[in-house]
Amino acid sequence: MIEVNNETDAQIDEAEFAALGAFVLEQMHVAAEADLAILFVDEPAMEELHIKWMDEPGPTDVLSFPMDELRPGTADLPTPAGLLGDIVVCPSVAARQAVTAGHSAEEEMLLLTTHGILHLLGYDHAEPEEEKEMFGLQRQLLLTFLANRAS
Repeated sequence: MIEVNNETDAQIDEAEFAALGAFVLEQMHVAAEADLAILFVDEPAMEELHIKWMDEPGPTDVLSFPMDELRPGTADLPTPAGLLGDIVVCPSVAARQAVTAGHSAEEEMLLLTTHGILHLLGYDHAEPEEEKEMFGLQRQLLLTFLANRAS
């Protein structure tokens, strides 16, 4: 089950983010019954989480909180249902980043959500090879989702 909650004044298409979550989980061969929560918060709430969990000041764009340490499956052996975890996105930080990146705030939040789901599935970008793999996969997933949505 994918749950999307918006605790901000930003306009969020919750159904679109739930659809993105379902799409990414399907592409990564994770059971559709896996639990994923996507939460949108304001900058003070994000800063509080950033300090508490990362020991870093200021709000950030996205945080991921894995639960059952589920990993991607395969078409023949999908990952069983479980608690994938929570993703927290800050729309106002995403909007500022979107200006720099040259796309919409919604696209930035979709990118951050995809990024967060990959973190929940064990992907990281601390090392150059990991970064190349994760960012390539995140780009492929998001572009495919957006292309499917447009058709």
